[in-house]
Amino acid sequence: MALRPEDLPSDPAALAEMVLAFEGENDDLRAEIATLKSLIFGSRSERSAIVCAEQIAFDLERTAGAQPPANDDEPDASRPKRRKARRNIGALPAHLPRVERVIEPASTLCPCCTGQMHRIGEESSEALDRVPAWLRVLRTIRPKYACRACEGPIVQAPAPARLVEGGMVTTALIAHIAAAKYAWQSTLYRQTQILAGQGVVVDRQTLARWMGSAAWLVRGLYDLQLKTMHGFERLFCDETPMPVLDPGRGRTRTCQFWAHATDDRAWKGPAPPAVAYVFAGGRGKKEIVAQLAGFEGVLQVDGYAAYASLVGDAKMSGKIQLAYCLVHARRNFVRVHKTTNSPFAAEVIERIAAVYAIEERIRGLDAGERRAARQAETKPMMEALKARLVAVKDGISCRSTLIKAIDYMLERWQGLTAFLDDGRLEPDSNTVERSIRPIAIGKKNSLFSGDEGGGETWAVLSSLLNTAKLNGLDPEAYLVDVLERIVSGATKVNQLHELLAWNWKAAREADKRAVA
Repeated sequence: MALRPEDLPSDPAALAEMVLAFEGENDDLRAEIATLKSLIFGSRSERSAIVCAEQIAFDLERTAGAQPPANDDEPDASRPKRRKARRNIGALPAHLPRVERVIEPASTLCPCCTGQMHRIGEESSEALDRVPAWLRVLRTIRPKYACRACEGPIVQAPAPARLVEGGMVTTALIAHIAAAKYAWQSTLYRQTQILAGQGVVVDRQTLARWMGSAAWLVRGLYDLQLKTMHGFERLFCDETPMPVLDPGRGRTRTCQFWAHATDDRAWKGPAPPAVAYVFAGGRGKKEIVAQLAGFEGVLQVDGYAAYASLVGDAKMSGKIQLAYCLVHARRNFVRVHKTTNSPFAAEVIERIAAVYAIEERIRGLDAGERRAARQAETKPMMEALKARLVAVKDGISCRSTLIKAIDYMLERWQGLTAFLDDGRLEPDSNTVERSIRPIAIGKKNSLFSGDEGGGETWAVLSSLLNTAKLNGLDPEAYLVDVLERIVSGATKVNQLHELLAWNWKAAREADKRAVA
C-alpha cells in the first residue's frame, strides 16, 4: 500500500525511524534479489568472493586483482606462496602389473653394407593403460562320485553359498553394481544400458532387488559401524533431503538422509575416517534423538534448530555438547558481501581467514599442541572479532541482512569457539559436509528413491562403500570380500568387527608386511 503525505508522522524522530526501517527492508529485499540472481546466473561457490589478500594463501582459487609477475621478476617474500599442483608426471604406481611391448625396426640389416646389426641399447617409456571390463559366465561343475564295488552313498561337493540363491549373478557382479551406484553415483538405469551394450539385458528392478539383498546381508556390519562411531567422544552430523516416491499421490514426499562422521586424523586421534548414513522420514528432533541415543560427547553441527533442541531433551540429560561450524557463520558474511559489498562483511571474512591460516599450520600436531596454539593466537583473534560484532550491531538496521549474519554468530558464540579449549575439535563441520557430498550427487542423478526400502538400502551400502573410500580402499574390492566372507560363513557374527573398513585395511597391510 502506497504511503500518502497525510500518513507520514509529524514528529521528526518518528519520521527518521520510519525511513531507517524502510531502508533496512529495502536492503533486505535487494539482498534477496541479488541472492536469487546469483543462484540462477552466478557461481554457486562462496569461494568466488575473495575479499582479502590473506585468503589467496588459503587456496580459495581466485586472485584479488593483482597481475601475475613477469618471468624475470624477483620473488617477493611477502607474496603468498601458491601450492604446487598435484600432477603425476612420469611416476606411475609401482604396484600395477607391467606388460612389455617390444617394437622392432622394420629391418635389422645395415642400410650401408647390408650386414646384420647388433642390439646396443634400448629406450623405454611407460604409459597408463586400461583393459576394458568384460563379462563372463561362471559355470560351476560339481562332479558326482559313487562306488562300483558297493552300494555306498553318492559323494558330491556341496554347492557354494550364493548371495542370490538360484539367481544368475555372482557376488562380484553385485558388488560392482553397488560400487558403481553408491560409491561412484552411476544410476541403475545407466548400468542397465551399459550391460545391454555388452549383450546382457537385465531389468532395472532386478538390479534393485540385488542391491536390496546385498544391503540386507551387510546390515549387521552397518549397525556395528554406526555403534562403533558413536563410541567415540566426537561426532559430526549433518542432514540432506531425499525425495521418495509416494504412490497414489502422483508426487514424491521428502524424507532425510542423516550423515554421522568421525575423523581424528588431524590430531592423530583414535577415531578413524568413517561415515554412516541414516535414512529417516523427517529431520525433526525425534529422528536425531533416536539416532544418537547411545552417543555421549561433542556433536559438531551447523546451526539447525533440531540440534539445539536435542541438547535440551530430557532423554539426553547433558550427555551431548554442541560445537558449531565456523564455516557456516562465515558463509553468511560471504552472502552479505556478494550482495551488498559490505566493508564490515569483508572484514569478518578476513579475520576468519586469519584463524584458518593458524589451523592450517597446526594441522597434524597432537591435541595439546593444537590447544596451546589456539589459546595463544586464535583466542585473542576471536575475542576481538566478538567485540567488533557487538559494536557494529548497535549501529545498523534490524532488518538488514548483515544483522542476521551477526546475530547468527553471536547467538552460537559458545559453540563456535568450543575448538579453542579442546585441541581434538575442528573449527568447522567440513568433515561431514565432504562426506555427505556423494549422497547429494547421487540423489541429483537418481532424482528420487523408489520407496523407503530403497532409501534404507542406499544408506547401508553408501555407508560401507564411502567409508572404504575414506580409508583409501578400492570400494568394490572391499565389498566383494565382505560379501563373500559373510555369504560363505568365513566371518561369523561375532567377528564382524574384522570387516570394518579400517580393520580390514590394517589386516591387509599386516599381511603384506609379513610376506615382504
